[in-house]
Amino acid sequence: MSYANACCNESASRARRGGGIARVVGAWVLGACGCAGTLAQAQSAAPAPKPADTSFTWNGITLYGIVDIGLQYQTHGVPASDYFPAGTEAIILPNSNGSITAVTPNNLSQSRVGLSGKEPLAGDWSAVFRLETFFNPQSGNLSDALKSQVLNNGRPLTQQSTNVDSSVAGQLFAGGAYAGFSSPSYGTLTFGRHVTPLADGIGKYDPLGAPQAFSLIGFSGTTAGGGATEDRRLDQSLKYSGKFGALHLGALYQFSGSSGTTNTAAQLQLGVEGGGGSIDAYYAKKYDAIATAPLTAAQVAGLPALGYSPSNSLRATISDNTTYGVMGLFGLGAPTLFAGYEHIKFANPNSPLPVGSLTIGGYVIAVPNITAYNNERTLQVYWAGVKYAASPEVDLMAAYYGYKQNSFATGANAGCSDNRSSGCSGREDSFSLLADYRFAKRFDGYLGTFWTSVHDGLAGPASGFLNTSTLTTTAGIRFKF
Repeated sequence: MSYANACCNESASRARRGGGIARVVGAWVLGACGCAGTLAQAQSAAPAPKPADTSFTWNGITLYGIVDIGLQYQTHGVPASDYFPAGTEAIILPNSNGSITAVTPNNLSQSRVGLSGKEPLAGDWSAVFRLETFFNPQSGNLSDALKSQVLNNGRPLTQQSTNVDSSVAGQLFAGGAYAGFSSPSYGTLTFGRHVTPLADGIGKYDPLGAPQAFSLIGFSGTTAGGGATEDRRLDQSLKYSGKFGALHLGALYQFSGSSGTTNTAAQLQLGVEGGGGSIDAYYAKKYDAIATAPLTAAQVAGLPALGYSPSNSLRATISDNTTYGVMGLFGLGAPTLFAGYEHIKFANPNSPLPVGSLTIGGYVIAVPNITAYNNERTLQVYWAGVKYAASPEVDLMAAYYGYKQNSFATGANAGCSDNRSSGCSGREDSFSLLADYRFAKRFDGYLGTFWTSVHDGLAGPASGFLNTSTLTTTAGIRFKF
């Protein structure tokens, strides 16, 4: 099973606040401050004064960002990573071992800095763009989940630090990089690197907003990525979204850059809203989905014969994934109820990737597994929860998340329902509690706890789990501009 950063709340309503270019943020801040001063002078001369615009916007170009950092205690975990977007493994994973206390980044939101722009054209059409970079504030590094994995190549589970796959792999614009056209009447069409409609839905319909430190479907990109966390965001893609009265639509297509279906993807979204509620249905298909992991000691020893280096090589499971989902919310005044369901099917790839193929961030797949699903695997994901606005400044949230896996083992283990194999049927359960207090215009503080446990095939010997449950408690502060 692949896990990631949910990295983050990626719903469309929050995308304006996210993203960044960590390496050039200083120049942006200076420019934006000058722009803000120009805006203030213009407003003072206006005949009808308006509330001061405190955003960093000039001529339709906005600088924005988030810095999120906190302190975390975990009953079973591994040492923190300077590169993995969430810093630690907030859920139970095979290498989860002793108790951990660490300063952790990006607990409620992914830290980011970015630029977005909107330039009016003709009629109600505008040209739009967005550039976002993700970073880890506790280390100052660009977020790079795959680097956290290669740093653990050859290490046994008991000696590993945090390492998890993700769609964030050290790209300068890991959060998003796209441009296109937008119209309130006809919708928005953009080209580049996008958060997928399915991932947008997870951000919208997770009761907690898909935070990495408090949500199973926020930390694990399996759900948002339609089976593989690297597919939470897709390069070389075309994305459309539109709203027509109560109806909203979405679609995405990923081009392969070559012939055939290899590495292509397609997603569709259809939803309605009204009466305090909203519901969306999703379909996603991804060919050659990639789920990476560190190399074993034996695999590292074999790299010289292949001509690869352990500093950028990984093993990976390759599959063709098909996902169906339905998600909804309903407001009852102060409380809002949320629920969702996904059905993900994993099959062996129709066009297997060869040894030496590249995945995101330029990392090499030195050891591909293209026969993991001789029997198709099915993963069902389901969740429900509530968000309660206790006051204008305080939100209280609670949720349950679950995974249920069929038995896809072969041979003597076919049909198994215990823990003898990772191909046996199994489940994962998770409960979360979170409080968020907005104590200033741009600052909020949060405190939450998050319990996960695995059972039967999802904790089988082949998965190598050192422990089967963990409790993660995190407090932190977030600044948004």
